[in-house]
Amino acid sequence: MGRLTRDPEVRYSQGERAMAIARYTLAVDRRGRRSQSQDGSEQTADFIPCVAFDRAGEFAEKYFRQGMRVLISGRIQTGSYTNRDGQKVYTTEVIIDDQEFADSKNASAGDSGYQPISRPAPSSAIGDGFMNIPDGVEDEGLPFN
Repeated sequence: MGRLTRDPEVRYSQGERAMAIARYTLAVDRRGRRSQSQDGSEQTADFIPCVAFDRAGEFAEKYFRQGMRVLISGRIQTGSYTNRDGQKVYTTEVIIDDQEFADSKNASAGDSGYQPISRPAPSSAIGDGFMNIPDGVEDEGLPFN
């Protein structure tokens, strides 16, 4: 969980079916002791590069904005390339499997267009959250055994 350092950068793949590829960076607060950065200041966050593909990329483009707190899960992917100076550069990023808002719309920075959904309780719900099943219902009619 972290805050977006800026709005996601989205590009679309070429080919038969264009696919959204959203890249964004999350600032994730460190737990526990603080570490010193090279210039002597305290570093209290790590900056995690993230990549979301297809519908997840479209979702990030539409709803995610700088400063919002989001929750992600995914896998770490490492890679490397040779830059223009001939130096090998190593990369590490999180390939997003799931992403969601970590705050309500009112708590997030900026207007994201996100509206939380409130679902009314079913009329047959009782206080413990379970539905009341009327007497006389046969077990075969239920969706489980």
